[in-house]
Amino acid sequence: MRLAYLVVALVSLAAAGTADATPKTASKSAPKVTATATAKTAKADKATKPAATSSKKKRRRTAVFSGANASKSQIRTEPLERPSGEIWLKAENLGEEFKGNIYKKDGTFDDASLAKIDDMFRCVKTGEVRAVRAELLEHMSRIYDHFGGKQVIVVSGFRFAERDSSRHFHASAMDIRVKDVSYQQVYDFAATLDTGHMGLGRYPTSQFVHVDYRAPGEPSFRWTDYSGHSSGKKAKKKSPGRTQPARKPVS
Repeated sequence: MRLAYLVVALVSLAAAGTADATPKTASKSAPKVTATATAKTAKADKATKPAATSSKKKRRRTAVFSGANASKSQIRTEPLERPSGEIWLKAENLGEEFKGNIYKKDGTFDDASLAKIDDMFRCVKTGEVRAVRAELLEHMSRIYDHFGGKQVIVVSGFRFAERDSSRHFHASAMDIRVKDVSYQQVYDFAATLDTGHMGLGRYPTSQFVHVDYRAPGEPSFRWTDYSGHSSGKKAKKKSPGRTQPARKPVS
């Protein structure tokens, strides 16, 4: 009887041992994948990939506007020579021209000629007419003389619709080109005429030069503006302000 119980116990023990061995064998065949191993693999793959290169080249930005007061060395100390008075102007926006002399034979200003110029440079938007500053016209004559009698094209003259602080509003500024002459050459020569309180700007995009006369005591100012010529906004009604009335033609 004891022998029978012993046999049964041995058989049960053998069966239990076989069952435990099966999962152990299976666990050995599938190695564990740890988080550390996954991270190392990803890092290795990343290292083998070529670094992404940008096809876009860095572009150097250019300021739209830059300017400063003219230095002492840029101001003319010698007195300006009197121009011939001969002038050939064309109002680009109106297609009108004036060719003649701003002086009389006795050397005084010819009011009849100046009145014609005033009318030609009336505000395009409002039709207002103001007396263009005579000293500015003398500069136009000097430019005409210097470049061999070539036509001076006025891109913009008097602008009544402009802000009050603009020299164009006070009829003491012109934006000009000289036919068959680069804007830089015009700018360089105009700079030699600066005896003080003068504004001088170059506009490379639109290829013209701004020349103006400022109030006594104001420093000369030089600038470069890549924005081009302003088309301006719709004109608003303004009071005449302090600009000089147009000259009346003299017979």
